[in-house]
Amino acid sequence: MINPTPEHQSEHHTALNPIALTMGEPAGIGGEITLKAWLRRNDCKQCFFAIDDPDRLERLANKFSLTVPIHHIKKPQDALSCFATGLPVIPISTAINETLGKPNPSLASAVITSIEKAVSFVIAGEASALTTNPIQKETLYQAGFKHPGHTEFLADLAKIATPPVMMLACNMLRVVPVTVHQSLKSAVQALNQKEIIEKSQITYKALQKDFGIPYPRLAIAGLNPHAGENGALGDEEMSTITPAIKELQGHGLNVYGPVPPDALFSERARENYDAAICMYHDQALIPIKTLDFDGAVNITLGLPFIRTSPDHGTALDIAESGKASPDSLIAALNMATFMAVNRYQEQPLSSCVQNGRSSA
Repeated sequence: MINPTPEHQSEHHTALNPIALTMGEPAGIGGEITLKAWLRRNDCKQCFFAIDDPDRLERLANKFSLTVPIHHIKKPQDALSCFATGLPVIPISTAINETLGKPNPSLASAVITSIEKAVSFVIAGEASALTTNPIQKETLYQAGFKHPGHTEFLADLAKIATPPVMMLACNMLRVVPVTVHQSLKSAVQALNQKEIIEKSQITYKALQKDFGIPYPRLAIAGLNPHAGENGALGDEEMSTITPAIKELQGHGLNVYGPVPPDALFSERARENYDAAICMYHDQALIPIKTLDFDGAVNITLGLPFIRTSPDHGTALDIAESGKASPDSLIAALNMATFMAVNRYQEQPLSSCVQNGRSSA
């Protein structure tokens, strides 16, 4: 993750197109943190534009006493010339006013439209990356949304067959869970060699392409305590994980393991790998959220465009308070910029970043 050094804080990457930022759940904190991120625009490495209802953002700015001029723009490129003086917004209509803290399925179409427009801009190359504000899936389901979640919807819009991969990243750690949103029991049952291999390969390629690491090092976590102790505490390491590692090594990837999970995330252990492939959701997310709760960024690997997101939800419980922090959104925007710099081969950020990690 990029944590800009002071001498770089006010510099935006003019060779890059701006970042597209979706509205997220209107009843949540997405609008508030979008406004606050613009107020802290000197902390952002690249300008961004929102795809949102300008009237809604103005209401929120007034409610929370945030001095944020709103610039209506017609195309992403327009954001480059007006970002310094106001938040650029490509307008969509929400039809009805939101009630903070109380999601309304009637607003689902606006949420979906924002995502669809953002994806069209990144696919067309008009935006350098996509950053998404959190959505409330249950509300979208009530409105007829057919996808399990945000990521699956993006994959469908991108027309890709291989399911994308979720990475969580911060300055100190990158993790990829092989199984994601399912019970621990079903995750263990679902774990298989094919998915370990596919997700490791996608991660390896992304580290090269988007993080500027020519020869990535992947650590593969074990599933059981002590990585199974040769079958005494579980045989998944012997039957599933080790064969996957050997196949990956046979393809030339720098992969090692299975590493006992309780020994994988210490400061000393983290020096030996660029990303950890974890077997289930909490094995990956507990360590990264413990290390950097506000700075961790959700990244979707395997899409034909860059997508990042804050690693938090809609925060309906504090949406009315005006206390939401934009830190995670700014981290997501800066991560998107860092990845775009590497992917599109602009001049590297070598002065403040080494191998995709901040030296600050």
